[in-house]
Amino acid sequence: MPAVDKLLLEEALQDSPQTRSLLSVFEEDAGTLTDYTNQLLQAMQRVYGAQNEMCLATQQLSKQLLAYEKQNFALGKGDEEVISTLHYFSKVVDELNVLHTELAKQLADTMVLPVIQFREKDLTEVSTLKDLFGLASNDVSLFLEHDVSMAKYSRLPKKKENEKVKTEVGKEVAAARRKQHLSSLQYYCALNALQYRKRAAMMEPMIGFAQGQINFFKKGAEMFSKRMDSFLSSVADMVQSIQVELEDEAEKMRASQQELLSVDESVYTPDFDVSAPQINRNLIQKAGYLNLRNKTGLVTTTWERLYFFTQGGNLMCQPRGAVAGGLIQDLDNCSVMAVDCEDRRYCFQITTPNGKSGIILQAESRKENEEWICAINNISRQIYLTDNPEAVAIKLNQTALQAVTPITSFGKKQESSCLSQNLKNSEVENDKTVPKAAVSEPEAEQLIAPGTPIQFDIVLPATEFLDQNRGSRRINPFGETEDESFPEAEDSLLQQMFIVRFLGSMAVKTDSTTEVIYEAMRQVLAARAIHNIFRMTESHLVVTSQTLRLIDPQTQVSRANFELTSVTQFAAHQENKRLVGFVIRVPESTGEESLSTYIFESNSEGEKICYAINLGKEIIEVQKDPEALAQLMLSIPLTNDGKYVLLNDQPDDSDGSPSENRGAESEA
Repeated sequence: MPAVDKLLLEEALQDSPQTRSLLSVFEEDAGTLTDYTNQLLQAMQRVYGAQNEMCLATQQLSKQLLAYEKQNFALGKGDEEVISTLHYFSKVVDELNVLHTELAKQLADTMVLPVIQFREKDLTEVSTLKDLFGLASNDVSLFLEHDVSMAKYSRLPKKKENEKVKTEVGKEVAAARRKQHLSSLQYYCALNALQYRKRAAMMEPMIGFAQGQINFFKKGAEMFSKRMDSFLSSVADMVQSIQVELEDEAEKMRASQQELLSVDESVYTPDFDVSAPQINRNLIQKAGYLNLRNKTGLVTTTWERLYFFTQGGNLMCQPRGAVAGGLIQDLDNCSVMAVDCEDRRYCFQITTPNGKSGIILQAESRKENEEWICAINNISRQIYLTDNPEAVAIKLNQTALQAVTPITSFGKKQESSCLSQNLKNSEVENDKTVPKAAVSEPEAEQLIAPGTPIQFDIVLPATEFLDQNRGSRRINPFGETEDESFPEAEDSLLQQMFIVRFLGSMAVKTDSTTEVIYEAMRQVLAARAIHNIFRMTESHLVVTSQTLRLIDPQTQVSRANFELTSVTQFAAHQENKRLVGFVIRVPESTGEESLSTYIFESNSEGEKICYAINLGKEIIEVQKDPEALAQLMLSIPLTNDGKYVLLNDQPDDSDGSPSENRGAESEA
């Protein structure tokens, strides 16, 4: 090792300027060493702290690996291999934690502690001696004492020497110089020794650090090299296979993504093919987002976008963030109609079996709107309870499509009147030859001729017949008449009003049985569902003791008028009690008569309308016999003005009241 620079102790007594200059170099070196030692200690303490943190981190890692098994993963299928592998890794990490703890202790003893001792012992000693040397060489009192002694000694007379005085002054000078010399020697020795100690102090901690790391790696290699090779090889193979599967799946997802993104723009446009959308009318299940109308006040409403789906015979709703859906509406025997609501498109309303207005929903496109209506119609028939509901829905729609060809113009219906009349005449002749007892339930062809057109608008033959025979009065082009033209309503003994919606009318071949009404109901409803004719006009059906009148609820203008005597059959549907129909025998201009059936949907039970019609016909009969009329009036309660009262003629329906739906154009 190269020689070390030293301070000459022999020059300490003389304390020359050259010696002082060399001393300042040693002092500067000691100060630099002190700063470096402090920085080195901080770095080593950081290493020691990191090793301690490694111990704590490995301990926490081991616990976290064991906690994987306790996690309740929603998609935890197939994690058995992962769990067993993590358990083994947890044991390995625990063993590594022991090694890390031992390494941390060794670093503290062999690396950090020697540096601390060097700083606290050697550097502190040099600093203390420096302070003492500074006091001894710079102390004013000591300096004055030495100067005074030297001044006395210098003034001693040459001729008259006084040995005693000379001896005393010499002792004073010697004492002052001895103090300064002692402090200088101690300080010089400490500085010289520091040059050796700093070299050892720099290398000893690193020896401890290196030995600790070597021991750590040796023990780790002995502990894991043999038993970990096969395990790590198997884990690496498993990870590699997972990576291969991931790459294959990623490639499939990229291809699928490109395919999905290459579709036509119509997929993203809500109502792209509005003119002729491809509609599936055989749905028995439906799901998607709809806007739900909520009332927030008497006249204010809000619309909320929610996810709806059908489940069996129920309509369910699941808000965003909800775990499961909730029941919104029981769809069994419900009716659905498209409605105009707040100037919004594609709205439809679900009505409960008792006639109460249900919820109003809005679809985002015409296709969605019609498919929802068709699906709810199919579910309301309880097709989902059959063994093969899809096949049943397809069969019903195909049968109805073959059975009817709907039209919406009254003019086209007149073309088939002659054919209907001929069929009627032939039926009458057959009735004369075949006894009634031998006739079973009539077939559909015997009730209604195949291909008979259906009229869906409110222009009825009765009003047209009245318009044609009104003489010189102005003809209303809409087939409507004023209330003043029917003064019998004021004097009628019976006057009962029902809220109805016109579904359709068609010519029939016979009025001898109510089966003709049921068959007409089936064909009208099937034609509406197949051909997407959902709009219905709401009216007030007024039953009096002379007529049946259809009145516009908004303008109070009569849309149609039927003489009660011309009603030959009337009946309500056996299952859907809100459906009602009647057969009218109308005289034609040729002198013959035609039969037509009119089908309505009522807010109340159809049986009540039938009861009112039957009561009106009874009144007509008993008006010829005063005694029978008196008995009838006694058997039925009357109002104060002497009119008949029908108990519970309208349901208490706040949602579907006339005031709310007055004059509205609704859809089935």
